[in-house]
Amino acid sequence: MTGTETETETETEAEQDLSVGAWAKRCYMAGRAVMDATLRPYDLGSTQWYVLWHLATSGPTVQRDLGRMLELERATLSGVVATLVRKGLVAQSADGADQRQRLLSLTGAGEALWRRLPDLSFIHDAAFGGVDPAGLATTVRVLRRATGNLQTLLKKD
Repeated sequence: MTGTETETETETEAEQDLSVGAWAKRCYMAGRAVMDATLRPYDLGSTQWYVLWHLATSGPTVQRDLGRMLELERATLSGVVATLVRKGLVAQSADGADQRQRLLSLTGAGEALWRRLPDLSFIHDAAFGGVDPAGLATTVRVLRRATGNLQTLLKKD
């Protein structure tokens, strides 16, 4: 390593051969690890945080709709919701329009915890701070297009 290279700029030969998908996954996993480490003192995981975030920012939501919005499988969401209900952070009640559906909302304890949680935008800033905005916009555009292409492929089945 030269005096101008940093450790993160030096890649192994194996890392140089990784695909864009592999790097996207590595970035996601590293960000999620930082998120989980930050939330650990609050006894929350990242998926629990996403549920709380949605309820705090969008208000009460039917569980089925929340699963679609957060792109979570039904079984995963059911387990997360059960944990949040057990912790007293989320209330689950029958939806007025359809009694079979469960309406989720933050409890008073959930709202209080939400206000105490750290702002996680530092993760985005740490990951993308110093990245050229045009390059970042291109990356978002490419990943959005690739995601759409793959979702279209799934719908063909």
